[in-house]
Amino acid sequence: MVPMIGVRNHEAKKIMKERMKLGDQVLFYHSNCKTPGVFALAEIAKEGYPDYTAWDTKHPYFDPKTDESNPTWYMVDVKFIRRLAHPPTLALIKHLASLASSASIPDEISYIGKEGLEAIGAMQLVNRGRLSVQPVEKDAFDCIVKFGDRGGWDDLVEQKGRGKGKGTATPKTSTPTPRKVKDRAIEAPRTNREEVAENPKPMKADCKADARSDKAKVKQKEPPVSKGERRSKRIKLN
Repeated sequence: MVPMIGVRNHEAKKIMKERMKLGDQVLFYHSNCKTPGVFALAEIAKEGYPDYTAWDTKHPYFDPKTDESNPTWYMVDVKFIRRLAHPPTLALIKHLASLASSASIPDEISYIGKEGLEAIGAMQLVNRGRLSVQPVEKDAFDCIVKFGDRGGWDDLVEQKGRGKGKGTATPKTSTPTPRKVKDRAIEAPRTNREEVAENPKPMKADCKADARSDKAKVKQKEPPVSKGERRSKRIKLN
């Protein structure tokens, strides 16, 4: 049993404080990793109570605007139940959500039915900014558990990945353009977004390198100094 400390979003805090009840089932979602997805099942072991790390000055989640007599942040205790044999990935969930309005269901996940596919498409995980804590409807919860227990959906994600590779190939360049930097900032992990989007050093370095290259070219074009001629008479280039 572990406390879910450090939640500093008011909407997520409200869910833990008011909506999570003892015995509620939980999908344990890994987000800060190479392949985000649902990796385990858990349950609420203790309902919402003040997050004591908020007033601990030595703790990374310390918040000077709250105190023990007037707590702002809350948390719950979660008890581990079991791991999922085939963790449903975010890529799978997003792909299935895109098929929710389709008339047909892929054979690999036909066992969830049309209603199950629609439930996946309605998940907050794929329809809004992802909170660290968010509610999941029962139909969607059951589908995720089925994916995790039965598997067999790997080909769906692989086919989607292969489809992205079709079309004209984009040549690789050593120096990314500003547009590519922006795209990477959108797709990069959260912990890296500010670093990718706001760090201008690579661009400045490239500019300096180009300037040095231009100077080198100019120097090479200067006429050689003839023997006996004073250097002060060399042609100056503006």
